[in-house]
Amino acid sequence: MTTKQVWTLYSKDLKRFIISKVKDTTIADDILQDTFIKIHTKLHTLKDIKKLKSWCFTVARNSILDYWRTNNKTFEIANFEAETSILKEEHTEKDCLIGILNHLPKKYRDPLFLSDIKGMKQQEVADQLKLSLPTTKSQIQRARKLIAEGFMDCCGFVLNDDGNLVGEIKEKEDCKVCK
Repeated sequence: MTTKQVWTLYSKDLKRFIISKVKDTTIADDILQDTFIKIHTKLHTLKDIKKLKSWCFTVARNSILDYWRTNNKTFEIANFEAETSILKEEHTEKDCLIGILNHLPKKYRDPLFLSDIKGMKQQEVADQLKLSLPTTKSQIQRARKLIAEGFMDCCGFVLNDDGNLVGEIKEKEDCKVCK
């Protein structure tokens, strides 16, 4: 499948999805363009064409997160929990991530949320939670490790030689965490 074919199939749905998250059509156009640059450069890595649609929406979601991070803006994670009707039946890594995050102990979940989702500096997180910086750093690292372990437990992901998590999302009924 070519990028042009992907554009024809999904560009309108992706744009609606992006607009629903950023509420600005000009910014949405930029994010859509960025999304399709990523799709174009990584389309050859997609192993299962049946997962193309959910993969495209994952790329879009990550592009939105990149936009928020680079513009140093904060947002509520709840904005990403409301799925579009397009993805209603799809089982994605987001489903697993939500299940994994829900199982994280609060002492790890809170610093991780403030640091990795809200984009706060670790010192700011430590100050807000009234913890020492080393404790905060340790809790964030532990939370990241627990998330990786969660994906390995839930969907059978593995760490490759570079230490990156690799694998494919199983069907929902095969997942251990989010079924």
